[in-house]
Amino acid sequence: MKVQGCDCSIVIKTIHREMDIPYSEETIREAIFLLHEEVSIEGDGINRAIHKSNGVTGCIVTPLTIGTAPLLLYLAMGSAGLPVFVSETRDLYQYQLNLLPLEDTDCFDLVQDRGKERRLFEACRVKVFELRVNREETLKLKLDICGERSPTVYPYTDKVVKENEERFNGDCVSYKINGKDYGNIYGFTLLSKKEGGTKTELWIKRVMDTGSDIPEIIDEIVIAAKLLRDKYEERHFGTFRITIKRLVLTSDETFINTADTVIGPLRYYVSGTVTTEVFTSGEVTL
Repeated sequence: MKVQGCDCSIVIKTIHREMDIPYSEETIREAIFLLHEEVSIEGDGINRAIHKSNGVTGCIVTPLTIGTAPLLLYLAMGSAGLPVFVSETRDLYQYQLNLLPLEDTDCFDLVQDRGKERRLFEACRVKVFELRVNREETLKLKLDICGERSPTVYPYTDKVVKENEERFNGDCVSYKINGKDYGNIYGFTLLSKKEGGTKTELWIKRVMDTGSDIPEIIDEIVIAAKLLRDKYEERHFGTFRITIKRLVLTSDETFINTADTVIGPLRYYVSGTVTTEVFTSGEVTL
């Protein structure tokens, strides 16, 4: 991504591939602990501080594109199964991504390029992720990054190709709850905290003027995002699906004080599994 006044980029590197990630916000940095010793009450002593590196911290907020969505969702979820060939296609493969706790997730490297300085953050993981979707807006994924190794200056000379790829949009997202299609959902936020086990919540924003309300207990919700260009083979390549099972309503935060259309948020706790289905071409490996 080009930021006014400087040339900055973020490159994600896994075992099989590396990719430049467009972002709207990036705060990746070295985590520092500062141990401070105060002067004694009697005044007999000195102030001292110990500077200690504690690895990596910060976040990336990035739009999902046809090229970045499979990789970024894989890093957020934590694990990808073996690719499965999609029948009646030329070279299309399907991956099943499973949500795992932080300690069980796959690691990746992150290269931070700030023009004059390039730093390598090794063995990173995603400890929290947030996927936010609204109508008429680009789908955005926030990844909170952690790692135990200090960054190093990276003699990285290769240039990763920057492409202006099609982005997923909230207008092309469909929702199926307990086998029934719902057209009154305006958007959602999926938040998962992965330290010490996974703790996941789903906020659903629904339009209140349709008469089709959402149940308090959801056995399964399937969220599908699509790209509409016909060039994507069988329209699978430009698609991903998130399946969430066993949701329980914890709060209805709707407040009605207007005669206009009301968008009411519902907050659900996820007690079941979260899986994501993504597609890649045969030449691309997660």
